[in-house]
Amino acid sequence: MIRTATLTAILCAGALPAVAQDADCPIKVGVLHSLSGTMAISETTLKDAMLMLVEQQNADGGLLGCDLEAVVVDPASDWPRFAELGRQLLTEDEVDVIFGSWTSVSRKSVLPVLEELNGLMFYPVQYEGEESSKNVFYTGAAPNQQAIPAVDYFLEELGVEKFALLGTDYVYPRTTNNILESYLMDQGIAEEDIFVNYTPFGHSDWSTIVSDVIELGSDGSQVGVISTINGDANVGFYKELAAQEVSADDIPVVAFSVGEEELSGFDTSELVGHLAAWNYFQSAESPENEEFIAAWQEFIGDEARVTNDPMEAHYIGFNMWVNAVEEAGTTDVDAVREAMWGQEYPNLTGGTAVMGTNHHLAKPVLIGEIREDGQFDIISETDPVPGDAWTDYLPDSAVLESDWSELECGMYNTETESCVQLTSNY
Repeated sequence: MIRTATLTAILCAGALPAVAQDADCPIKVGVLHSLSGTMAISETTLKDAMLMLVEQQNADGGLLGCDLEAVVVDPASDWPRFAELGRQLLTEDEVDVIFGSWTSVSRKSVLPVLEELNGLMFYPVQYEGEESSKNVFYTGAAPNQQAIPAVDYFLEELGVEKFALLGTDYVYPRTTNNILESYLMDQGIAEEDIFVNYTPFGHSDWSTIVSDVIELGSDGSQVGVISTINGDANVGFYKELAAQEVSADDIPVVAFSVGEEELSGFDTSELVGHLAAWNYFQSAESPENEEFIAAWQEFIGDEARVTNDPMEAHYIGFNMWVNAVEEAGTTDVDAVREAMWGQEYPNLTGGTAVMGTNHHLAKPVLIGEIREDGQFDIISETDPVPGDAWTDYLPDSAVLESDWSELECGMYNTETESCVQLTSNY
């Protein structure tokens, strides 16, 4: 049975493809998300979303004649633990697939283990690009599907003249901001008009940094903040903006890691008008989204619980994986990988997500404006944009291409016409 787009799909007799079924029961789904530590504010919900998806699939008849079993571990926002628990999931628990990670440092920690043991992981969060592993499918946004469109919105719609790039100090913000600095200067923004600052995970004292951002506009220039701040540090950042009476009209902030779940713990009355860039918002109007929200709130037992972008990414990735396993007739990683190329599945915002041979999705880009109720008004939306594994705005990356189907390479140099082996760049 290939799952339909709706969450209430019914297993029909004779729906299985005419291919040998190869799976040990139960089929095990690893869930590798932090349930404690600084990233629990974002990742706990993703664990719950995966439990819901597994439960729904079992209610629909399972997969290849087997029930699914979720195997949940807690790496506790400790990056080396992602590698340790990834190894445990693959060797001791013998999972068939892993859904997990949020930060890029956690993904890069587990990546060598996935490649060594030929495991398969679906990664659901926006990231910096500059990677394409045969063992990972990237269902969150690459920079060309979030960061660059957000900057374009600031330039074209808000007339921002000076930029503050504020990030948590790890690989995703640093690489993303390197790309954005290059892009901004290509768009005519002077280097001295770009303020870059990094803070550790859990950072809480934002007074000096917010003052520095305000000072950037002391000459009357319009300043905008591009935020790659992750985890609970966002709470202190937005509180300091309010404390220094900075409104969205004064200095708009567009965040890449703040969604409905994070805002549910905020007093959002003073955040109204600030922005976020994602590929999904709960406020999107579609029959699929209405059904997803209702199913989620029923599963979690709370009509106030919100949905968010990485949940949609897991929803798309999980259902694509289910369909690929059905087509392959096996949970074998190599067979499932090939069946994943070209998989299509409906977005919750309308339209269809498509998996490219570079292991990145094509998805629409949305800009949302924070409302007082913690939801977003969608003020900008694009057609589906294919995710780029390698950016055009860093010289070493501009010559690289990823194609696991024809080129059998995630890092193909178009100048030397050779495949370069990807190494983990912590």
